[in-house]
Amino acid sequence: MTVYSIRPEATLEAVQRALGDKVKRLTVALGEVELLVSPADLLVVAKALRDTPGCQFEQLLDLCGVDYSEYKAGAYEGPRFAVVMQLLSVSLNQRLRLKVFASDDDMPSLASVTEIWNSANWFEREAFDLFGIVFEGHNDLRRILTDYGFIGHPFRKDFPTTGHVEMRFDAEQGRVVYQPVTIETREITPRIIREENYGGLQ
Repeated sequence: MTVYSIRPEATLEAVQRALGDKVKRLTVALGEVELLVSPADLLVVAKALRDTPGCQFEQLLDLCGVDYSEYKAGAYEGPRFAVVMQLLSVSLNQRLRLKVFASDDDMPSLASVTEIWNSANWFEREAFDLFGIVFEGHNDLRRILTDYGFIGHPFRKDFPTTGHVEMRFDAEQGRVVYQPVTIETREITPRIIREENYGGLQ
């Protein structure tokens, strides 16, 4: 198989031809093509990016959630949650960043792309676990990093850094128990050494 390396501008033109009016924004940034699409078009766009000659993004390298609630110091006005996918065309030696915003801030959901790129499986579970983004059509959407009894989604910026509950092993009950967080807020001040010749220093 011949491996081609083409300019990002050529990939941008191929993506524009393949997707037409499904493109909301298409640019080249940091030497890579960036594409924004609407959630309704996600699956159609993903299939076209994988299968269309000139695109040929055979691999999904990464998928992550983003919370924009405090973006631009709170001056941002727009959908709160987005998913960003990093795609790779091995055939053309090109990368593409695909971004899509969830339309509902209270219950963010997007179509799962696991049928198109099976590597999305655990990435989608991670975004669900940490951000609460639901991926419709995922065949095993459950927590992957937090405990099964965990309440909330840790990477939401409205989630307390100390958490809501903590768990510990109770020797009397012989099992793990959950209880309210007992961490006390404290000020950490560096110790100031005023002793002469401390540590043998003159």
